[in-house]
Amino acid sequence: MGKCLALINGKIYLSYEPLKTSESLVIAGGRVVFAGRKSSALTVSELLECDVIDLEGKIVLPGFVDAHVHLDGVGMHLNTIDLRGVRSIKELKDKVKKSADEVTSWVFGHGWDQELFVEGRWPTRWDLDEVVSGKPVLLTRICGHAAVLNTKAMEVAGLMSSNSPHVLRNEKGEAIGIVKEEALEVARKKFRESLTLEDHKKFLEDAIKYAASLGITTVGFVSVNDVTLKVLEELRSEGKLLVRVRVYLNPGEEKEVLRTLKKLGIRSGFGDDYLKIRGIKIFTDGSLGARTAWLTEPYSDAPDTRGSRLIDEEVLEKLAREVHEAGLQLAIHAIGDAAIDLVLRTYSNIRDLRKLRHRIEHASVVRPDQISKIRELGVSLVIQPHFIITDWWVLKRLGESRATWVYPFKTLINSGIMLGISTDSPVEPLNPWETVYAAVTRGEYEGVDLFKLTPHEKLSLTEVLYSYTQGSAYILGEENSIGTLEVGKFADFIIVDKDPYLVDEKTLREIRVLATYVGGVKTY
Repeated sequence: MGKCLALINGKIYLSYEPLKTSESLVIAGGRVVFAGRKSSALTVSELLECDVIDLEGKIVLPGFVDAHVHLDGVGMHLNTIDLRGVRSIKELKDKVKKSADEVTSWVFGHGWDQELFVEGRWPTRWDLDEVVSGKPVLLTRICGHAAVLNTKAMEVAGLMSSNSPHVLRNEKGEAIGIVKEEALEVARKKFRESLTLEDHKKFLEDAIKYAASLGITTVGFVSVNDVTLKVLEELRSEGKLLVRVRVYLNPGEEKEVLRTLKKLGIRSGFGDDYLKIRGIKIFTDGSLGARTAWLTEPYSDAPDTRGSRLIDEEVLEKLAREVHEAGLQLAIHAIGDAAIDLVLRTYSNIRDLRKLRHRIEHASVVRPDQISKIRELGVSLVIQPHFIITDWWVLKRLGESRATWVYPFKTLINSGIMLGISTDSPVEPLNPWETVYAAVTRGEYEGVDLFKLTPHEKLSLTEVLYSYTQGSAYILGEENSIGTLEVGKFADFIIVDKDPYLVDEKTLREIRVLATYVGGVKTY
């Protein structure tokens, strides 16, 4: 519970839609109790014996609410090999070789993208064997839906002889070390088994500190397992949750996690102000980068595939109904338009669908008829604007004829669909200002082909900031307590070095967070 604070002599954005500002704010008991003139704020602060912070003209904004993030992955990324932006297989191998001596068990890295490699191909296990052969190596692609393993890792995970279509093989029938989707999950599981509880705790603590430093005050933490939930509760009890965490659990391999929640009667919103269980995360397809997103028509640059459906329709429908009836929110991953069709059919069969604000994650390739159905059902979408810049190759995958279906953010907003914004970090940078920049510019200054065909899908600054605060808060079911700095809400705010409304859109990504407060307590 934060002590009493009065903020004066600043420009304080209370909300974005409507756009409201104030020169002063008074906080008591972790919540905003007054917003208005400096003279009145000082009177209130004197009565409440508040500490006074002179902002000296600085800008205060509501804290960012990242609706879909993998905190464990962020923490792991902060403690492993960063392969984002690597331009060749040789550079990738050099980075792996340099880091291999520092670890005793698995060598782990994340962030490579074969589309950037000068060699024009995917890396293989033989590439990795040249630099590390005695320890298992697991390097995940930027999307998190594909990875390259060395021979040792393939053997440890039992994937060399697997007949899964997601273990890629060459013309001789040899596994080349590239694994996708459920085959990658097998490797990830083996890697996680090598981690101690202390490893998990360090990863989460580091990720939470990092999120606070970037001005994020609440996260929707997706794909959480039982071990991670246990560590989160430990951090909560130790007072180490510097941001509010809203949990979306995996249902469990045999639905054991879901069964336990149902047995205990745990519903959406169970927990306290810092740690709450919100719902269950389900996958229906993969990613565009790995060509595993499920499309209605084949990929333009791989006409032999439409991607992968990762769950049978009957299984999804039964699972979704079970989650809904348990009073838990559904967060269903669907990137391709065929996957979105599947989710919309499933949601159409759920009564009182709007009650729990069930979500679709990503919705990257959305047809106009699907937009109408999403609006009609009242389904919320959680989008990742930075995908536009990272997926600069997307038209190569989908062709120009589908360009207007790709990340149609403005159309979605104009259609009255509620959007929440996220980074899907570590898939995209956790820094919110990178995301704001991407949504407002749509890759214009990076020469992204998608921008040239869909400039009308750029979002205004207000639309982005609203979706990144109030929109995400709504999707998390907490619009009455977070997302704005209106009286009665939690005092979750950030102090920044520039007013986003007074800078050129090109420099939005350069805005820096000077301080972060959650419930009136300084966390950064």
